[in-house]
Parts: sequence; C-alpha cells; structure tokens
Amino acid sequence: MNKPGESICALTPESWPFALELLPPEAYLVGGAVRDALLNRESEYLDLDFVLPKGALKTARQIADRYKAGFVVLDAERKIARVVFENATVDFAKQEGMSLERDLRRRDFTINAIAYHPHTRETIDPLNGREDLHQRLIRMVSPTNLADDPLRLLRAYRQGAQLGFTLDRDTEAAIAQLGGFLRRVAAERVNAELWYLLNLSGAGSWVAAAWENGLLRYWLPSATEAGVAILTRIDEAGERLAQKWPQLGEMLSVEQQQKLKISGYLAIAKWVALLPWDPKEAEAQLMQLKFGRAQISAVTKVIKGWQMIQSETENPGQRSLRSQYFLFRALGPMFPALAVLAVAAEMPVAAIGPLIERYLDPRDRLAHPKTLVRGTDIMAALNIPSGPQIGQLLEEIQVAYVEGRISTAEEALEFAAHRCEGE
Repeated sequence: MNKPGESICALTPESWPFALELLPPEAYLVGGAVRDALLNRESEYLDLDFVLPKGALKTARQIADRYKAGFVVLDAERKIARVVFENATVDFAKQEGMSLERDLRRRDFTINAIAYHPHTRETIDPLNGREDLHQRLIRMVSPTNLADDPLRLLRAYRQGAQLGFTLDRDTEAAIAQLGGFLRRVAAERVNAELWYLLNLSGAGSWVAAAWENGLLRYWLPSATEAGVAILTRIDEAGERLAQKWPQLGEMLSVEQQQKLKISGYLAIAKWVALLPWDPKEAEAQLMQLKFGRAQISAVTKVIKGWQMIQSETENPGQRSLRSQYFLFRALGPMFPALAVLAVAAEMPVAAIGPLIERYLDPRDRLAHPKTLVRGTDIMAALNIPSGPQIGQLLEEIQVAYVEGRISTAEEALEFAAHRCEGE
C-alpha cells in the first residue's frame, strides 16, 4: 500500500489499498487510471475503475467489508458501486455488452478505451489508444458515443487542457456538429465539468475553442468574444501579479485556492469573464447551472466590484477613500479575483496596484476596517430604538473611520450623537 504523500502508479497492484487476490481474475482496470499510468502521470490519490462481467457489487462489498472502507452503490440498475479508502476511490462496474472489447468500444475517446489485466499485466487496446497517447491526440471512438452522453463533448476540451493534448480534426468537427446536445445534460454535470476546466491553468485556449464550437451557447448564452479573450489572459495576469506581489501570488496558488470553499480566485475570474456583467442576469444563469449560494455570491461580488471600477474614469487607486472603502466592502475576500480580472481586461497594473497594496496590508483601515461600535452600543448610548437609522449611523461611522476622522469607540459614539443632533 502507498504511504500518504507518496506518488503512485495505478498499474502497480502493490500500491493499491486492497490485496490483488481479492480481485476476481476476470476483472480489468479501465479508463483514466490506465491512461495516466501509460503517460507516467503519477498521483498521491488513486482513482481506480474496474469492469467485471458479473459480481461487481458483490466484489465491492467484500473489499469494503474486509478493510472497513466506505461503500456506496452509485447505480443499482447498471451495477456500479464505489469503495472509498483514505487515499483512494475504487469503482466496480458490470461491463457493458457481452465482452470486454464491446465495453471499450462504448467509451468516449480511444485514450480512455484501454484496459489492463492486473493478474497477467496484459494491456488490451482494440482501438489503438496507445498510439494516440504517443501522438498526444484526443480521438473519439465514434460520434454515436459522444451523442449518447453529450457531456463527453465538453470533456474532450477538459481532458485536452488537462493532458496538454490536441483534438483530432474529425473529432472536433463532430463535437461542433453535436454541440447543441449539451442542453440535454443535467445542469449539475455541466457545472462540475466547467469548474474542472476553469480550474486548470492554461485552459483559456480550450475554453475559447469550446465557445467557438458552440458548446457554451445554451448554458452561457451571454459569453462574448471579448469576454472569452479576457478569460484567455487571466492565468497570465495572475502570474504577472504574483511576480510583483509574491504574497498575492500565494493567495492565487493552487494550494491556497483549495482552501476556498468556492474554488479558486482565478476560476472565479474566468466565470465572470463568461457571464453578463450585470449581477442579476449573471445570477439567473448561475442558478440555471445549479450553482450554490456561496458560489453565486462570490461571482456576483466580483461583478459588482468590476461595475464599480468601470463606473469612474479615474484609476481605481486614485478614487476617494470613501469609494475605495465601498469597493472593498462590496468585494470582501474576493478582491484578488477582481485584481486578476482587471489586469486580464488590460487595466494597467499601476492602476490597480494601490488597491492591491491596501488589500495585502492587514493593518490598512480602509481595506480591513475594524468595527468600533455595534448597533446595540449606539442604541444604549443614545437611547434610540432599533431601526434603519442605526444602520445608517453605523455606515457613516465606518466611512468617518476610514477617512481618519475618528479612531476610537468613544469618538464613534460622539460622532453618532452629533449626527443625531443635526437631524
């Protein structure tokens, strides 16, 4: 078994989280695990897929019970089950058709239609997928297979970006012809595939190709050539900002982005580039894609921030302290996504730079204002009831604080008292 943090190869049964003798002799390893192993792509986490002519659910249950691992039936009708270990996910499925070759011929691309027999270490490759791996080419098995599950149309671009491959010409032509079929796919599946693609560094050209071939037309109808062009520059913009501000670069890094519950800043910026730059219209499209509340909030915050920057002709860093405060308040923790988007949209780094400096300084009272008093403090000190007036006073106190007119709780309450006297 592999140790945590150790790179492993899926074709090495010794690295699996279960003993090889528990696997029936007619079981074959298939799919991405075989492909990646043949490409010498190793991972710290195993994702294995096995096909068996019979007994898939029984085998999965026996292995799960033996190792006290997680077990779930993914599809009872198609006989697919999953066993979850600490550092591996293992799926078992009944083969489709009467033979292994027929099962492989129902798959999406030739590079994913290679099987490996772990007992004999034999590779089964009826569609010459290994040659396409050598040519670094994504080639469909057939147009019919793509139409059977239209998400495969989008997956071609994701896997191209993921592997650094190119699309076979006939495959790309078939995808363009079948692009409209994507509307038949469940929103949740399209959502997940797009997130995967947008989280990949350097995937901009693949997103642009998917847009040009009509794959985004139904789910992202407002995507434009200008927006896609901005998207293709987002990764480069992130690199430019990281070189000038290493601290910001750490925030944009993969490791840090994984800590965000709503995915990374670069992916959020890419979503904004594909959406209408109106928060309500964008929210409607995101809801159709079954986005969660946190994801919608993150994207719309960046859109609102972009609107605020675009609404004034001056450089963002030269805006009044008041307007800068409201910009930071609107963005909250999503400011890095706006900074990247702005540079990708060809705003000079020097224009956004002063805001970046403020954001990176945790002591900056404008980007990270502290709360001097709460509503209950004002109500008690001034003997006024709860209502809209309290919210207005709190906002005016915050503006006075960021402008340097007050600095303490006592000064804040005195400021509020004067405001009430003047009304």
